[in-house]
Amino acid sequence: MSADNSRPDALLPLRNLCNSVKSSRDRVRDGESNECSGAFSLSNFWEIMNEAVKAASQEATKLSVMFSKPPLPSEEGCVKIAESVQKSVLTLTTVYFWLPKSQGVTLRKVLRDATAQVLDGLAQLLEALLCSPGESLSQEQLMSTGGVWAACDQFNQLPKDNRSAVLSVLTSCVGLVKDASEEMEQALAEAQDPFGDVLDVDDDDEADGRGNQDTYWSESDRLLIARCQGLMKASGASLRKLSSAVRNNGKLETDENIAQLDDLADAAKEISPSVDDLALSLYPPVERSAVEMNVCKLACVLKKVLEITRSSHVCVEADVSWVEFLNSAVEHNLEKIRSLLLL
Repeated sequence: MSADNSRPDALLPLRNLCNSVKSSRDRVRDGESNECSGAFSLSNFWEIMNEAVKAASQEATKLSVMFSKPPLPSEEGCVKIAESVQKSVLTLTTVYFWLPKSQGVTLRKVLRDATAQVLDGLAQLLEALLCSPGESLSQEQLMSTGGVWAACDQFNQLPKDNRSAVLSVLTSCVGLVKDASEEMEQALAEAQDPFGDVLDVDDDDEADGRGNQDTYWSESDRLLIARCQGLMKASGASLRKLSSAVRNNGKLETDENIAQLDDLADAAKEISPSVDDLALSLYPPVERSAVEMNVCKLACVLKKVLEITRSSHVCVEADVSWVEFLNSAVEHNLEKIRSLLLL
């Protein structure tokens, strides 16, 4: 290794670059898009964005290869690669900010997260290089380089318009609600005592252990849970029907159409956490006041989603019947649960 290469200031361009990449990442996470004063072409935007992502991936590869074995690059080499990477970062962030909110807040959030992930990967790669300068290829360097590649590759699978972005949100919500419902069904089916496998109860203490209602469901608890499961099923059904309506009827022709799709996504995202809260409150010991609060919260969320659906363009005449049916199902389950809570 030459004397120049061993000097700390030889890596100064990389340190400055690392700080700059982190700053760009934070700006992407927190910044606002530029206003679009004229017609905006999504197809042209994605073509340019994909080229910018490809360039960022290539620059990460060159950077990693340059520092894959000793000796360190010269100070001039460090300056050159830092400038090249910085240029790709500037291009990527600039193109990201071209996407206006009018194309859909949901779409922009998806792109924001993906862009920030690329920049975060670059920052991690630079930190790995700065931690072990002049050494052979480290595991951290390999992993961080692969992280940048993976972050760039995912752009091929990103939704390309707001309808697709909203559908991806709804699909995720359907899966989360399904998981929560299945976990509850499994817990009910496995044993009277859902915590029996984690309790070490001797034969002499068995009666006392199983007599503790903090660890198992009573018959009245199970009746209550069955009704709450009806509300969970209505949650899943609402999300599935909404997904179908967005897929078949969702439009992007006007700003109002796009904004309505965003409203649907925002409302739907409240369902899964509400289902989770209800499910957690149903595990022993069942605190009925908590169950009542979570049931009412989930019912309100579902009614809000159905109301927004009913007033949006995705709800055509053929969809009115299922919206009304599910709204009635929510109200029916709510009444039955309240009557059980009074017992």
